[in-house]
Amino acid sequence: MALRVVQWTTGNVGKGSVRAIQQDPGLELVGCYAWSGDKVGLDVGHLCGIEALGIEATDDVKELLSLEPDVVLYNPKWQNTDELVQILKAGINVVTTAAFINGKGNPADRERIIAACEEGASTIFGTGISPGYVQMVCIAAANVCGRIDKITIDESSDTTSYDSPAAEVIAGFGRPIDDPELPGMAAKGTAVFREAVAMIADALDIELDDIVCEAEYAEAIEDVVMDSWTIRAGHVAGVCASWQGRVGDRTVVEFNVRWRKGQTIEPDWPILEGHVIRVDGLPTVTTTIQYLPPADFAALLPLSTSMGAA
Repeated sequence: MALRVVQWTTGNVGKGSVRAIQQDPGLELVGCYAWSGDKVGLDVGHLCGIEALGIEATDDVKELLSLEPDVVLYNPKWQNTDELVQILKAGINVVTTAAFINGKGNPADRERIIAACEEGASTIFGTGISPGYVQMVCIAAANVCGRIDKITIDESSDTTSYDSPAAEVIAGFGRPIDDPELPGMAAKGTAVFREAVAMIADALDIELDDIVCEAEYAEAIEDVVMDSWTIRAGHVAGVCASWQGRVGDRTVVEFNVRWRKGQTIEPDWPILEGHVIRVDGLPTVTTTIQYLPPADFAALLPLSTSMGAA
């Protein structure tokens, strides 16, 4: 029988989730949570840009839990621990992309979630591209090594076309470059990467003494005009956060994220659009995960097919 799924929100990630559910015969969408009131009562398919599904979005949590789904696919912009506890206590499993990997970034919330899982005999799985998939690739690469000295993941992206200012201003984007509140904002806005570092350390049985964040900002030389907002010259148009897991005074696990907007920033950070994973040890291993625009990826498909056939 197909697993019964409730979709939680229909933002950028949620829309993709609904489309994926509809394409998988092993899954059945039975309900959907609407974060904003203007979506309540609308067909979930229409909200996600596909055909009508005959399921209306609702903000009535009790109604959704009464459907007794096997799993809630939890894709809000920010995690709400009260919501998670309510779902898990009801005996419903959760798969989430909302800034949760192992919960070690917020120990108090982690304990509440563990208690809810125990009470409801339920589970929670945190995933995503990063944290999530990228760290799993890193862990697999590290298992090639007989000795590990240091693990480094570098993420870089030009986010000019990423139209979600609410998710970026918290990290410092758009603030005056001399704003006294700027120091520390990168750590707050990228706090989920603390869990990325902890996830790698846990998997490789590395006992960390501390996890710290060091930040750097880049300034817009000219106005950066985007669809829904503008970053003025002299304001932050680049954010770099380096999350470092340390043993004593030595960094052994490091995750660096570097995001920029526009073509005129100082410093002029180069961008790869993807992740570079490096495991220093015996041997040293380097893996690159690069994200291609759709047109470039399509151009590779004939090559991929012929290689597979061979």
